[in-house]
Amino acid sequence: MSGRGTRPALAALAVIGTLALAGCGDADSGAAASEASGAELSVGAAYMPQPVSASMAAGFLTITNEGDSDDELTSVTSGAGDVTVHETVDGTMKEVDRLKIPAHGQLVFKSGGNHLMFEKLKQQPKQGQSVTVELHFAQSDPVTVKVPVKAATYQPTDEHSAHTGN
Repeated sequence: MSGRGTRPALAALAVIGTLALAGCGDADSGAAASEASGAELSVGAAYMPQPVSASMAAGFLTITNEGDSDDELTSVTSGAGDVTVHETVDGTMKEVDRLKIPAHGQLVFKSGGNHLMFEKLKQQPKQGQSVTVELHFAQSDPVTVKVPVKAATYQPTDEHSAHTGN
């Protein structure tokens, strides 16, 4: 690694640029469900903008909890590479160990907000392919989701946001 750190900074800027181009996905992609311990989880609106970097990408989805108990997303794994969970607060992105999924609520991953960060990709995903991820929770069973790769400039419809209140 170079002492300057310019390549990681440029890669991060490329991913941030990709995040800025993306938004909240459509509800029919990547749907999956899990029920345990009072949480009733479902996953939808999953997508990944085609990465502009060969080694980094972002992913977005919505986890809905229709149950009576809170749960937490504790990690995400994928055969495609390393995946970390990032939270964005006041324009600042930081990696977090877990995020709450409130009872009768949602955890939304969208451009400019919470997102999945894929690093050390084994190969650069291309539009039309999908990346499989496994979501791990504090209380519920893991959920496997196929995340479709969309165009780098993909703009989800606002219809999803209107239905979810996000």
